[in-house]
Amino acid sequence: MTAGGSAATPDARSVLTRLRDGETLGAEEIGWFARGLASGEVSDAQAGAFAMAACIHGLGEAGRVALTRAMRDSGKVLRWSLDAPVVDKHSTGGIGDCVSLALAPALAACGAYVPMVSGRGLGHTGGTLDKLEAIPGLSTELDEARFREITTKVGCAIVAATSDIAPADRRLYAVRDVTGTVESVDLITASILSKKLAAGLDALVLDVKVGSGAFLPSMEAAETLAEALVAAATGAGCPTRALLTDMNQPLAKSVGNALEVMDVMETLTGTAADPDLGDLCADLGGELLALAGLCETAREGAGLILQSFASGAAAERFQRMVAEMGGPRDFVGRWEDRLPSAPHVMPLVAGESGYVVKIDGRALGLAVVRLGGGRRREGDRVDPAVGLSEVAALGDYVERGEQLALIHARTARAAEEAALALGPAFTVAALEPDLPPTVYRRLG
Repeated sequence: MTAGGSAATPDARSVLTRLRDGETLGAEEIGWFARGLASGEVSDAQAGAFAMAACIHGLGEAGRVALTRAMRDSGKVLRWSLDAPVVDKHSTGGIGDCVSLALAPALAACGAYVPMVSGRGLGHTGGTLDKLEAIPGLSTELDEARFREITTKVGCAIVAATSDIAPADRRLYAVRDVTGTVESVDLITASILSKKLAAGLDALVLDVKVGSGAFLPSMEAAETLAEALVAAATGAGCPTRALLTDMNQPLAKSVGNALEVMDVMETLTGTAADPDLGDLCADLGGELLALAGLCETAREGAGLILQSFASGAAAERFQRMVAEMGGPRDFVGRWEDRLPSAPHVMPLVAGESGYVVKIDGRALGLAVVRLGGGRRREGDRVDPAVGLSEVAALGDYVERGEQLALIHARTARAAEEAALALGPAFTVAALEPDLPPTVYRRLG
């Protein structure tokens, strides 16, 4: 306390000392630290110390909410004056997870506005922006005015975060990556939500993946994160629900940017809809429509999402969004001609007969990265055409020599190297396996 009896102004050393000693930080202290991250008053060394102490001792639920709010408010927070709710969906990342591309236009067709700020792929999981930018001419690097214009006009827009969105998170994220503190639930929670809530949302649904292709493979870790995310988002003023969903196999039948866009187009146009992709879009979208008050129940909302696919309304919104973002104005009608394709396609074949009982999703994702379809380091260029298609599903029966997947590569040698790496990713056995559910649990 100062001589006058008021609380002393926080400073980096006092905040770090209290956190180091396992004391509970107040919202004012956390807010000061977040502002210091954004302004540069907090050094990289101090940011690293904060991340490590938070990783070891935790911030507690109130601290998670305070850090989420503070990092959200460290930059621009969008405000909307629209005639319907503003909503969004976030996934913790997986293999063949192209839900956002199909769900955003479906939600728009159901009467919501979807200003989706997304990310690029890093590691074994793909990024929504990379997938969308596989469409020739399309750019996700839009300024705020254009982002607002497209969202208002079309009902949805999927864009990259600008530098003034949650700048405190950008500083802390970079430090976490090099200090071994990426896995902190408190810091993950605040990082995800600060960027999402900066879009000015009325409701949010979270798709928390669990399984071999997920960021968090174990059910216990995924449940812990889902509970933290729902509590922090709700505490920060945004009604939120989460679904724990399976990622023990690719969600779509493809892994790779242009190839996943093809799966999305088949779902949007009904030409060869993947039931798992469509059903998860309906599950997530139904929860979000109900949460936003656009229908009575999640079941009713799921029906509305599926109807938007069947009627072509979601495809029409997707076409309008693509055109507004610089892509072809005939994309929905000519997507097979418009998307890039790899010059070498070869099958990955089964070494023995039996049922597919296990798929190493991480191995699939890393194989696509090695083909050039992902990043080993931030800033790497991505080849949109390469990847895997027609990937066998759990429970499929294959004869020896039959196809498990198609490898799309830039060169024949790259395809052969991918085949060698991918062989162990599929486990085949004599007994048919029990299949995992698409959705394990709903929270919120």
